[in-house]
Amino acid sequence: MNQVQKLAYMALFTAIATFGSSLIWFPAGIAKAYPVQHAVNVMAGVLLGPGPAVIIAFVTGLLRNLMGTGSLLAFPGGMIGAFLAGYIYQKTRHAWGASIGEITGTGLIASLFAVPYAKILMGTTVGAFFFLPAFLVSSLSGSLIGLVLVKRIVKMKVWKYRPNH
Repeated sequence: MNQVQKLAYMALFTAIATFGSSLIWFPAGIAKAYPVQHAVNVMAGVLLGPGPAVIIAFVTGLLRNLMGTGSLLAFPGGMIGAFLAGYIYQKTRHAWGASIGEITGTGLIASLFAVPYAKILMGTTVGAFFFLPAFLVSSLSGSLIGLVLVKRIVKMKVWKYRPNH
């Protein structure tokens, strides 16, 4: 895959995550769960690698914030989950590894990171357990959707490129 194709796929995943997040969401505790973002993180982690997955998550978070459909919490949640999805997939070579990485990165690590982040940037002073349930529900639902989709894409052999193969 050349760089132009890779950028085109990154733009496509960004568009899917941005638009899909405005269509499919549900309340999860204090936050809203956006499973499309997590599904895209898993798919991008497997199909493009950790670097492009993080860029997709960042641009998606930026676009959603500019459009008023996201919060500043989209940045740590999306980016940490996307990185771990791609990284664990590279280490295990199993799509479920990407799903585990997304759940761990967003559901656990990002929820802990969100506490000081929310205090500094959002003026909120809440504990880690305030974010944990919402982040876990959102990342779990989305990563399972992403896992099903990426397994289907690979099985159908419609994707010709995977990093480091």
